[in-house]
Amino acid sequence: MGTSLKGITENYRDRMQRLSLFEPLFRLENKREKDENNQPIDYFGYGLLTLLFFFENMLIRNHKTSIQDLAHYLYELNQNETALDLKGFEKMARTIVEAFRPPSGKRNEKRFYNWDTRQHETIQFSILKANRADLKTNTQYYTLDEQGLELIFATKEYFTEFQLSINQLVLRKQLEKGEFVGALRQIDEMHIDVETLRKRMTVVKHEIQRNIISDETYERYKQVVEDINSRLTRENEEFTAIHTFVKETKNRLAYDMNSEKDRKAYELILQIDRELGEVHHVHTMLLKESIDLKTTALHAAQEALYYVGIDSFNFKQEITSSLVSKPLPLEASKRLIQPFLSIEQCETWSPLIVFSEQRIETKDGTERTSAFADLSDEELQQMENEKVRQLFGELMLLILQLMDEKTNITLKEMIDMLREEQSEWLDRKNFYQFWYVLHQRSPLTYEKTDDGNETLFDKVLEMIKHRYKGIEVKELPEIITVTKRYSIQNMSLCLIEGDKDEL
Repeated sequence: MGTSLKGITENYRDRMQRLSLFEPLFRLENKREKDENNQPIDYFGYGLLTLLFFFENMLIRNHKTSIQDLAHYLYELNQNETALDLKGFEKMARTIVEAFRPPSGKRNEKRFYNWDTRQHETIQFSILKANRADLKTNTQYYTLDEQGLELIFATKEYFTEFQLSINQLVLRKQLEKGEFVGALRQIDEMHIDVETLRKRMTVVKHEIQRNIISDETYERYKQVVEDINSRLTRENEEFTAIHTFVKETKNRLAYDMNSEKDRKAYELILQIDRELGEVHHVHTMLLKESIDLKTTALHAAQEALYYVGIDSFNFKQEITSSLVSKPLPLEASKRLIQPFLSIEQCETWSPLIVFSEQRIETKDGTERTSAFADLSDEELQQMENEKVRQLFGELMLLILQLMDEKTNITLKEMIDMLREEQSEWLDRKNFYQFWYVLHQRSPLTYEKTDDGNETLFDKVLEMIKHRYKGIEVKELPEIITVTKRYSIQNMSLCLIEGDKDEL
């Protein structure tokens, strides 16, 4: 008896330290302060909200969270639940912060008797810690300490659902470190987890058989069963991996028993292999049950839901009798039978039919078809190029007007002048395309190809051909932010003087 219960007091200090994290919340609960309506203040609830408030600020990386910020949050969240003004909430926030972090700056302490070491010991823990301070406004900022994060995580519900997975991870680490006694203890806890899961599946199975009366309920239970099956599948894969590791460890120890310690380790690994196999077997049966629950029970519930609907609706009684026996008005009779009629169909004429092929009959009786001709991709591109060519010509005319007989102008100078007079150009994408393409083709000279095809800058060059032989654009280092949408690198535009006949 003494040997089998030896592990009860193991890690007693660690367990007591986790329990002590809740003490500040219970100290807050014992406060007897009341609000302006003489109602007790829920310090325990506001204490938990305070922890969640600091945790959320850590998530969004807000490193400046003060007592005043906490008071404003609690005041806005309150919505007349507690009859306190903003100053009252500031006092409450200060009281809560002092409970989690004593004003002296020392850590919270708890003295207890350790049944593992048989000694009185003291535990120190810190929920909140000072983060930084603003000396100008004399404001102190706070953030959660490591134990504060542990307390937040201890309040989450996922530990119940994933306890077996957590125990599997702990067991794997204990086996890797050779802590076989602790591994046996962990397997015992896994027995409890598997049994708890089996009871829960039984409850779910009974609920499915009793409670599915609508599609919404069916979908909800279907999701629950799928989640259970998915988790059991992952846990079964982990069991297989652990079992393989245990067998490898057992084979390794079997060839290396040179001392009493090695023989004791081998006996422990044999016991671990046997008990882990039992847990794995029970868990495998649960996985099979979950598959049956997913296929059989849910399918039966779906069929029951269908037949419940069929049995609860009698066409002869609900429709035929009501229609024949009662002298219903014509409109009411139409509405009664309307759900059982076929979907209404009607023929309509679309105006788009004028673009389809037309049947034409000539005087001599022959027929022919005619349709609107489709434009080819090349023709569409030519039409688009003509629009761009015209737009670039308008823009070049504007540039020449702004240059006013000068031969040089920077893009920044032009943008500054356009802001005052014709700012709509700055919101047009083509304005920036003009400079971008012009810079790519610089220096640009007046030329025409032999086949007569025009370039996008033909109209631009037409305007300068009598005085200049071309245009040259060079980059400048500055980046110009023109609007919220457009930025462009500064450029200089220079009109190249000379006789075009030299080219």
